[in-house]
This record gives sequence, C-alpha cells and structure tokens, in this order.
Amino acid sequence: MTTTPLAARGPRAWWRVPQRQVPVLATLALLLVMYGIGVSQYRAFSNIQVVFNIFIDNGFLLVVAVGMTFVILTGGIDLSVGSVVAMTAMVSASLLGDGVHPALVLLIALLIGPALGFAMGCVIHFFDIQPFIVTLAGMFFARGMCTWISSTSIPITDGFWTSAAQERIRIGENFVTVSVLVALAVVAVAAYTLAYTRLGRNVYAIGGNQQSALLMGLPVGRTKIAVYTISGLCSAIGGILLSFYTLSGAPLIAIGMELDTIAAVVIGGTLLTGGSGYVFGTVLGVLVLGVIQTLITFDGSLSSWWTKIVIGGLLFAFILLQRLVGIRKK
Repeated sequence: MTTTPLAARGPRAWWRVPQRQVPVLATLALLLVMYGIGVSQYRAFSNIQVVFNIFIDNGFLLVVAVGMTFVILTGGIDLSVGSVVAMTAMVSASLLGDGVHPALVLLIALLIGPALGFAMGCVIHFFDIQPFIVTLAGMFFARGMCTWISSTSIPITDGFWTSAAQERIRIGENFVTVSVLVALAVVAVAAYTLAYTRLGRNVYAIGGNQQSALLMGLPVGRTKIAVYTISGLCSAIGGILLSFYTLSGAPLIAIGMELDTIAAVVIGGTLLTGGSGYVFGTVLGVLVLGVIQTLITFDGSLSSWWTKIVIGGLLFAFILLQRLVGIRKK
C-alpha cells in the first residue's frame, strides 16, 4: 500500500475546511469585519467595555438562543420563547410584589418554561403536529397569561433581585454583570451536551435524517420532547435575566424576541433544516446582532429600525450560503 506525500496532494489539502463549518466561519469573519469598521469609525469602540456591554445587553437573548439551537438542530422551531420569557418575568415580578421569598420565586420561575416546553414537545410527538402550530399556540397562551397577571408593568423592588441586578463583577477596570456569567455558564453546558453526550448525538442524528434515526433505534420521541423542554428552560432563565435587566415585568415585553432568536441561530450557521450547527456559532450570531445595535447607537443619526433592516439582509445572505453549502454536499 502506497501513500501520497502531503506536498503532492495539491495546494488545497492543508487548508480545506469542512463544509458544515463554512457558515460559522463566515459569521466569525463578518463579526470581525463589523468590529473593525466600528473601531475605525469611532475611537471609543475599541474600549473592551463596549464588548462587555454587548454581552450585558444581550445576555438574556443569548440564553434563549441556546435553547432555540437545540430545537432547530432537530429540524423544529419554537415560536413561544419570547412569550415564555415575558411570562416568566411577569410571574417573578408579581410574586415578588406579593412578598414571596426570592428563592421560591426563582424555583417557580424556572419550572414554568420547562413545563410548557414539555407539554408542547409531547403534543408535537404523540399527535404528530407541526412544531410551528403547536409553539404558535404556546406563544398565544403565554402572552395571554402575561396580560391576565397584569395589564400594566410591575416594578421589582425586592432587595435580592435588585442587588443581583446591580452587582458588578470587576475585570480589571471593566465589569460584567451576573447575567453575563449565567449566560456563559448556559453556553458551556449546552456546548458540552451537544458535543459529548448521547442526547447531543441524538439531536444531530434526528436533524440529519429522522427516518434513519428511527431505523437506528434512537429515541426520537424522547429526544424531541427533551429539546422543547430545554428550550423552555432556557426561556425561563432568559426571563429571569431580563427581569434583572429591566427590574420589572411587563405584558408587552419581549415581543418579537422569537424572531431575533431565530435570526441569531441562523446567522450563527445552524441549518434551519436541522442536523448541522454549533452553540459557538449561536454565540457569534448574538454578537453580530449586538454589534449592529451598538454601531447604530454610536452613529446616532440612524433609526433603530435600521437594525431590523440589516438583520433581514444578513438573514437572506446566510440562508443563501446555507443553500449553496447544501448543494455542494450533493
């Protein structure tokens, strides 16, 4: 048996990138270019605190996007996440206003999302209903519960909540908040789960080809229920972090967050059809959205709606990139 020397394999052999990683690398390149533009245009943009502020302002979105990554990797979708975030914040604010102990409030808040996610996962699996319809119903239910709890904003004045919200963890001359640490912990746990556990392998297998996964004897139904439960848990954590960020609960808060979350996951390189994507890519997607918002804020002359316009253009570009990658695989 003969082997071909490395030098004789052609000039592309040493740098060839797996096609499934191309969208993630494209997102990373886009992020670096946008950050470079910001640094070249605005002197203060190079301050490391600007980067930390992007994490602070988008910590809750990052957590919710991690949960959405699990769902989209299986080829599903969860439209309820924004409403579950709002409902969690409303329940927390209402219970704290009634004098319930913060520890009990945290426990109740963390159970709301997984319970709804588990219920939706069961309906999707056992009744074989499209996730779009089931999670749309979950979205309306959770948003209706927000208005049922209160039609107006509920301020949070609890000592534990306010101290946790205002806590600053110093990193040299700069700082981050508790929410950033929680978000990074969720990212680490999710990345490990997808890369090194049986659940993670099942998630990728179902997204790649559900029928093949069934023939292989993988627990497709159990895995589907698990990912919607995980998405609900991440939404509940995101709701708590959002209540830290705003120190209030409002029935109309987080409207449209499900769309921002899906945008972050897709821009981060996860295929909408499932089977390919990384939590690291989702982090990059959230950072891209944050940098866009920060650039518009630094400019000062552009409307906040330009954020949506730019995100829409990026979504078109990344969907086309995913399609091209898919064609090349064939």
